[in-house]
Amino acid sequence: MAELPVNPRQGRLEGRLSAMAFIFMATVPSVSYAAVEKGELVVRIKRDHLLHFFELLRDHPSYRFEQLMDLCGVDYPERPQRFEVVYNLLSVTHNHRIRVIVQTDEVTPVPSVHHLWPCATWWERECYDLFGVVFSGQPDMRRILTDNGFEGHPLRKDFPLTGYEQVRYDVERRQVVKEPVSLTQDFRDFDFVSPWEGMLTLPGDEKAHEVRQGMKRSG
Repeated sequence: MAELPVNPRQGRLEGRLSAMAFIFMATVPSVSYAAVEKGELVVRIKRDHLLHFFELLRDHPSYRFEQLMDLCGVDYPERPQRFEVVYNLLSVTHNHRIRVIVQTDEVTPVPSVHHLWPCATWWERECYDLFGVVFSGQPDMRRILTDNGFEGHPLRKDFPLTGYEQVRYDVERRQVVKEPVSLTQDFRDFDFVSPWEGMLTLPGDEKAHEVRQGMKRSG
């Protein structure tokens, strides 16, 4: 079988990213890992040196990562530093991307980058709300997706999947209230027939329906 032709442009891009990974590992002591994974540069860095590294990525003419595309969290409960904060940056000038990963635990804050990329406030609030990661220097450390009276962080791996209380805003009392949830056990454990299993037979599918129901006569 003939091999597919290599895209020269893609090859040049991966070459530039590989060169950047080598430079970071050789010249930035706080970088513990830098490599090209599936065509994208991935860098792991120590939390205390995060801001200095980001200033380098944003301002150095060889990198020019002008945009923070998003910031998200990942939870590994079995690790001492259970959370990873992942930053995805884009260089419009050079048309390449980088993923920067930093680790932290439940109590140690991560430096906020909102002064480097103002859009980071939205992402940092979301990461705090869903994972409980705190960002030092962030002036607006409020929840953003859940209610102000919500307890816990929904995207943690140990967050309970079912509960017996719901939180809502009471218009008359003008405050967030908690109240019991009344669910039958079948719905709480999702122990019921799925919509696909309970769906009526479609026109033209009568024979398949008979087979499913064990009603197909032999011979």
